Amino acid sequence: MSGAQDWRRAMRALAALSVDPAGLRGLTLRARASAARQMVECQLRVLPLPIKRIHPGLTDTQLFGGINVAASLSEGRVIMEAGLAQSPSALILPMAERTQPELAARLAVLLDDSPHHALIMLDEGADPEEAAPDTLRERLAFHVDLSGIRWSEAKPLMPAPADLDAARARLPTLRLTAAQLETLVTLAAAFGIDSLRAPQLAARAARALAALDGGETVSELALQEAVELVYPARATQMPEVQENEEKQAPPQQPQESDTENGDPEESQLTDIPQELLIEAVRAMLPDDFLTRLESHARAKRSAQGSGAGLRRLANRRGRPLPPRPGRMDGRARIDVIATLRSAAPWQALRRKARPDGPRLIIQPSDIRLKRYEERSDRLVIFSVDASGSAAMARMAEAKGAVELMLAQAYAKRDQVALIGFRGEGAEVLLAPTRSLVQAKKQLAGLPGGGGTPLASGLRAALDMAELGRSRGFSPALAVLTDGRANVALDGSPGRAAAREDARAMATALATQGLRSVVIDTGRRPGREGADLSGWLHGDYLALPRADAFQISQATDAALSG
Repeated sequence: MSGAQDWRRAMRALAALSVDPAGLRGLTLRARASAARQMVECQLRVLPLPIKRIHPGLTDTQLFGGINVAASLSEGRVIMEAGLAQSPSALILPMAERTQPELAARLAVLLDDSPHHALIMLDEGADPEEAAPDTLRERLAFHVDLSGIRWSEAKPLMPAPADLDAARARLPTLRLTAAQLETLVTLAAAFGIDSLRAPQLAARAARALAALDGGETVSELALQEAVELVYPARATQMPEVQENEEKQAPPQQPQESDTENGDPEESQLTDIPQELLIEAVRAMLPDDFLTRLESHARAKRSAQGSGAGLRRLANRRGRPLPPRPGRMDGRARIDVIATLRSAAPWQALRRKARPDGPRLIIQPSDIRLKRYEERSDRLVIFSVDASGSAAMARMAEAKGAVELMLAQAYAKRDQVALIGFRGEGAEVLLAPTRSLVQAKKQLAGLPGGGGTPLASGLRAALDMAELGRSRGFSPALAVLTDGRANVALDGSPGRAAAREDARAMATALATQGLRSVVIDTGRRPGREGADLSGWLHGDYLALPRADAFQISQATDAALSG
């Protein structure tokens, strides 16, 4: 589809939303900052609601209202603060892809409970994995993508204000027939849309589009345009179009008496076969639709769990940090002692200025908030080259390094896993564990010898890292090898193919963003180990004669930097 057609669809969606914002709830606008997006934002003035911009860090008090703690302490009486939910408005949410699940849930509650609010999400994600929350996208009727629209194609195509007012007045008189509603539900099931909200929004969109076109009934063309606007962004499967041997009978022509005595609009209505509606929606799907579905599912799986054992600021639990000045937002906690300590030096001056005030006068600038720091467990994955004549020595050193790191695992919140690669593939020798006793039993006898399937060892490490991240660990990788791969990923010998496969797997690991270190254990370290660390975007350590203690110390220092 051309950019001009995408732009017309975007304008039609915005016009329909301006006719029925209470029923359609809003739209998702996926576009980076551009002239096209700026044009759409300018056209939002046609909405019959006040426009208010919000932020992904919106607090509960700002959204729903509540007690203004700082003002109440300052005045000595309870002061309530009004929230956005108290007044009808169209909320514009920029950087929607950064919205936290907590705020997404609260905005969803607002949309479900209030018929006087609409939401415009500006999705600025650069990659398919970066997207606005599904919780909100599923509640908004339209999803508009302006990525392929040029500046010259972005022209104002909105109806005149008088036409929009006439469409709003015409909207309550329009209804869908039972057959049309059945078609919407059947079509949603064909595309794997399991929410009843989608057919309801499509029905609303069809009514709004028919009102814009001046019809007195919802035509089949309005119904088709509605499903083209509502269903493609919600589709989860590609329907199989069955070819019927029997051709559908042509629609019967209306009698002259019906045309003369009946409504001319109704006499021109013809039922559109469901196959044509399916093809219409299929035409709106992107060419890489199935690839995007898989990528979206993979992103959701990797986003499960707390993610990554790195430091992250929290406001409820974790390791206490020094308090900081701040404003009560309904989420953070007041550090009472620090607040009193901050207010104490000023009490004499404040009581002198306010002799009739309370005995303890606290200003908003005195408020100190508690802060915490959370850490999730780190998973250190050792991928050890167990090939060649020096295999037994390297495996013995790796075993000792694992045992040394496990000895300190409880204090450092670490878990350790060990992968050995030799011959034609890789093997998980030690699953993630913190138990030193269990590790010693499983590491009692380790195999060695054979070729160097470096790519297989990296692929096993990638699988282990993804599994660890899904369970809330922070994966880190230590590769003990000389980097001289000679077995490809499919098990075939050959240095050139083995090197290319190793480069591909190392690049895939680098995209995960995990810390890594390559410990070159070759007797004469060459460029192969340095190349591997470059592909991994990690550190490189040449330790040809390192013992277990040196390997454990170097690994911990490199992965903790």
